Amino acid sequence: MKLKVLTPIEVVLEKQVRGVVAEGSNGHFGLKPRHIDFVSDLVAGLLYFQTGEDPSQGEYLAVNRGILVKRGEEVLVSTHDAVGGVPLEALVETVTTRFSALDERQRAVRSAMAQLEVDFLRRFMELT
Repeated sequence: MKLKVLTPIEVVLEKQVRGVVAEGSNGHFGLKPRHIDFVSDLVAGLLYFQTGEDPSQGEYLAVNRGILVKRGEEVLVSTHDAVGGVPLEALVETVTTRFSALDERQRAVRSAMAQLEVDFLRRFMELT
């Protein structure tokens, strides 16, 4: 299979793999070349891909939410952010610190936007 991982600014990975294991909102799942076409959302976590005959011959990427699409022999992952090429322990730390910090900022922005909307509606109601 061909695995391609994309972020909004770059192609993080493009590689031939024998299998992929990822985590969606419904739990972990694995894909092999002959699996049916498949689409899933991804949660912040680790994406494992098998590169050799032996299942222990694989690599990991930390991904920050996204979408995975398997179509034929191709697996495309579109994510907000991805980190690879570092030891597994560093990837776990990346998921827990860097990606959770982004989620906190996104929550703060959503909260501020909601407050602006409420304030706008309140002032609009005062005019009528």
